[in-house]
Amino acid sequence: MLKLAISIIGILTIALPAAAEVKPFPASFRIEEIKTEGATIHTRIGGQGPAVVLLHGFGDTGDMWAPLAADLARDHTVVVPDLRGMGLSSHPAEGYDKRTQAADIRAVLSKLGLDHAVIIGHDIGTMVAYAYAARYPDKTDKLVVMDAPVPGVGPWDSIVRSPLLWHFDFGGPDMERLVKGRERIYLDRFWNDFAGDPKKIDEATRRHYAKLYAAPGAMHAAFAQFRAIRQDAVDNAKSTARLEMPVLAIGGEKSFGANEALVMRSAADHVTEVVIAGSGHWLMEEAPSETIAAIRDFLAK
Repeated sequence: MLKLAISIIGILTIALPAAAEVKPFPASFRIEEIKTEGATIHTRIGGQGPAVVLLHGFGDTGDMWAPLAADLARDHTVVVPDLRGMGLSSHPAEGYDKRTQAADIRAVLSKLGLDHAVIIGHDIGTMVAYAYAARYPDKTDKLVVMDAPVPGVGPWDSIVRSPLLWHFDFGGPDMERLVKGRERIYLDRFWNDFAGDPKKIDEATRRHYAKLYAAPGAMHAAFAQFRAIRQDAVDNAKSTARLEMPVLAIGGEKSFGANEALVMRSAADHVTEVVIAGSGHWLMEEAPSETIAAIRDFLAK
């Protein structure tokens, strides 16, 4: 009986794909807890050279950027914060509008003695990255936005009506009660519905982020990120100045695709369009090599 059990375990081990843990940052990176107005931002810093900031979205934390951070650190100073209320940053009661979070990023850079930077964002990080570039255009050397709409910009009114985006208005005490203890189920919906291939978001990755989002206050803050989007649209609509810095708009072929560039051309004068073939929304998980190559090519120009 024991031999049979061992044989079955062996077969399962061969049959199941090995889980790829979330990649660690290089040992040369350091961590600082940087206080901003109303929050403490958990920040990874490494490399040397021109500054680049990497802003994650929902379903991830700054951990998502480890492969890109390792690549860019060869010739850039790479700054990777967890957004306010997410990951290992603090969970304040307010300040989840993207304009306030742009101020968080500005404070992080200032406290690190960095004046200018390239700003790169994915998902909610795209919304914060845009808010940063619009609020601090003289401090933004280049802007990279990845697979997310920008509230109030371009065809926003059409985009926001998509039934896939019902979660933008999801939240409140009762919704938090529904999700409490079921964070993994809620997150699986995003990883499955927005992926080109859900298997690319492996079990180890899902466990890693589900644990972080199950921390006290984490889902409350995550809901607040989305529920602030209505205010973000109002804030962005007030900004009439077009972005003049170079912009790279990356979309996953099976997600936002060329619409990412369409959105940005409504607000910026110099937009480069890249569509990552075969990828859904989760570009760094589904197509890291192609995504890194696109960003590298853009920074080199």
